[in-house]
Amino acid sequence: MPSDVPPAEPQDGDGTPGHEGGDAGAAPVAPGPPLELRPHFPIRTSRLLLRPLTAADTDELLEYRSLPEVCRYVPFLPMDRAAVAERLADAWARTEITGEGQGLILGVQLAETGRLVGDVNLFLHSQEHRSAEVGWVLSPQHSGHGYATEAAHAILHLAFDDLKVHRVIARVDARNLASVRLAQRLGMRREALLLENEWFKGGWSDEIDFALLESEWATQHREPAATP
Repeated sequence: MPSDVPPAEPQDGDGTPGHEGGDAGAAPVAPGPPLELRPHFPIRTSRLLLRPLTAADTDELLEYRSLPEVCRYVPFLPMDRAAVAERLADAWARTEITGEGQGLILGVQLAETGRLVGDVNLFLHSQEHRSAEVGWVLSPQHSGHGYATEAAHAILHLAFDDLKVHRVIARVDARNLASVRLAQRLGMRREALLLENEWFKGGWSDEIDFALLESEWATQHREPAATP
């Protein structure tokens, strides 16, 4: 499911299980150069600006991140001003990715009005496997205009075209139909339905895992996503 700070995927210190040959104890070698991302902000789409969050965004962040209905299917609780300030000083302050386990949280701003309408995230899980995860949170006041699709498509451009990952996933609570439809609009494949895999906010939750490979991205997503 979309996450503020999903943990890095567990890494086996002895390399990939089941692979034979090579020097004993040798570190695994990633296919290609180290993955790093240093975007030039703001990132512009047809209607949006994606850029790092700042303290000036606090009030607009609170307008949607404090709402129980926004937080219902994502792994954070409704936020108050102190919680937003803590994130802005820590996890949300990063402006580049230089290693696995790091991520970017970017505000989604309307280019025409300057209004913050949500945020999107990109996390690098593994250098060795060139894998990343994307997520999104949108203000319900601004739903129905295709902003989340447009912003998430821009994040996929960062992942595949700039960070050069091989595979991107999105984890969605099965009850979150809006996010399920968004992943489908992005051309992501439904790979798995995990039944009752987490005790989540007072009950067992099902998770749908979506994924997209760089070869699929090259075929499906070179043109801007159509506004629904």
